[in-house]
Order: sequence, then C-alpha cells, then structure tokens
Amino acid sequence: MSTPSTMSEFDRQPPAPSAMSPTQPFLWSIRREIWEYRSIYVAPLMVAALTVFGFLVGSAHLVGKMRAAEALGSMQLQEVIERPYNFAAMFLMGIAFLVSLFYCIEAMQGERRDRSILFWKSLPVSDLTVVLSKMSVPLIILPLLAVWLTVITHLVMLLLNALILQASGMSATVLWTHLSLTPMWMMMAYHMLALHGLWMAPVYSWMLLVSAWARRAALLWAVLPLAAIGVVEKIAFNTTYFAHWMQYRFGGAPGAGAYPGGDMAMHEWSHLNIAQLLFHPSLWTGLIVSAFFLFAAARIRRSRGPM
Repeated sequence: MSTPSTMSEFDRQPPAPSAMSPTQPFLWSIRREIWEYRSIYVAPLMVAALTVFGFLVGSAHLVGKMRAAEALGSMQLQEVIERPYNFAAMFLMGIAFLVSLFYCIEAMQGERRDRSILFWKSLPVSDLTVVLSKMSVPLIILPLLAVWLTVITHLVMLLLNALILQASGMSATVLWTHLSLTPMWMMMAYHMLALHGLWMAPVYSWMLLVSAWARRAALLWAVLPLAAIGVVEKIAFNTTYFAHWMQYRFGGAPGAGAYPGGDMAMHEWSHLNIAQLLFHPSLWTGLIVSAFFLFAAARIRRSRGPM
C-alpha cells in the first residue's frame, strides 16, 4: 500500500519576503519624526485648545459687539463675526511656522545628542531619505496639520457661537449669512503649503544643514553667518542687497499680497494669484538652493557620529 509522499525540504522553506516598496522607508522615516518630536503636534493642539478657551471666555463681549455692529450695517457685522475666526487661523499659522523653524534646527543635532543616530544608521535607510523625511515635516506635515486643526477649531467655535447667540436671544442664522469659512480654509491651505512651505524651503533646508554640521548652538550658527554677510556688505560696499533679500524672503512670496488687505482679514480664494507664485523665478531659485542644502546635509550626516 503506497503512502503519500512527504514534503521536500525545499517545499518546507518559508516563502521569500516580498521586496520593500521604494516609498516605504520614506514613510516610516516620517512616522519616526512624528513619534520622536511630539512638539510637531502637541504645540498646535495646545494653541487650538487655548484659542477655543479664549473664544469661550470672550463670547459674552462678542454678543454685545455683534448687537452694536448690527445697527451699523452688514459689513460691520461681518467684520465683527469673522474677526475671532481670522485670529484663530492666524494664531495657528504662526505657531506652525515657529514649530517648523525650531524643529529644523533641532532635527539633525538632536539625534546625535541622544546618540540615537547609531540605531537609525543601522537600519537600511539612506541618509538622503532621512533628510528628505525631515524636510517633509515643515513642508507638508505641519502645514496640513495646521489647516486640519483650524477647520476643527472653527467648527467648535461656530457651535459655541451659535449656542451662545441662541441663549442671548439672537438668531444664529446671522452666522450662516455673514460667515464664510470655506474660503478662509482654502486661503489658509494656500498660505501654509505655498507661502510657509515652498517659499520658505531654503530657510528650512539651511537650518537642517546647520543642524547636521554644528556640534553645539545650532541656532547661533544658523543666524550668525547671515548676519555677518549683511554686516560685511554694508561695511565694504555700503549696500543692503542681502538684507533686502532676507526681508523679501521672510516678508511674503509673490502673490501673497494679491488680495485686498484688511484688519486680520482673510478674503476669498479668487483673490489669490497662485500662478504668480508658481511661475515666479524666485520660487524655483529657492527650491534649487534648497535641494543643494539638503544634499549637503545628507553628505554631512553620513560622516557624523554621536556627540
């Protein structure tokens, strides 16, 4: 009587692991940054919570201002209603920008200070992938987080605003007719991704480069050469071209002022001239300089060890 044939040794071997996706190390590196640097999301969350608390405390005064503005006209009423929402958006934009700067100056030096660079270098992830994942935090992660938190904060404020108006005897329909949140969110997304992201890419990449190179006081090393260039130019040539360039880079990109300004006013999406920014030579020049800084930071990280 024949018996079933046993499995060969070859058949018993476990299947070979599938090849890793080229983007998988990059995505895991981004997760690592969010896991290690909790200030990326803790600071904006705290600001959003403080904004909602401040709005709730000042709601009693806001109702009085709305009653007074309602007698003056529709434009004045709209300005009074929109002001706290504009302030909340700008507050979150500002904190996201500050977190981006401090993150970049700490990102490369911190892993050498706590000696975790030895562990991360043992993984099959290239230095360029690590540097690009760190660059994605101020360019993509923080802008999207700020926009998402702004939407949530505005919705909570809107709910509280409607409840307080109903309790004070005013109709909440005044909010739906004088408050347009969607254009505000679209404009903030433009500001965070284009102006605070792409336009400021040379600044972020420069700070990452200094963070990879400096052993101590990375913030000082990042600022000192820029200040020295301005001082030497002024003394040697009595010109201020570099200072004007820095003011131009930090003061706002082309197309940022294409909409009418106001008292902390965020106007309609249609006022924004996005093409003026995307096709401006200064944007692409800055991105090229940023690519050079990131490549240099990756080369420096390859030869750096723990401090």
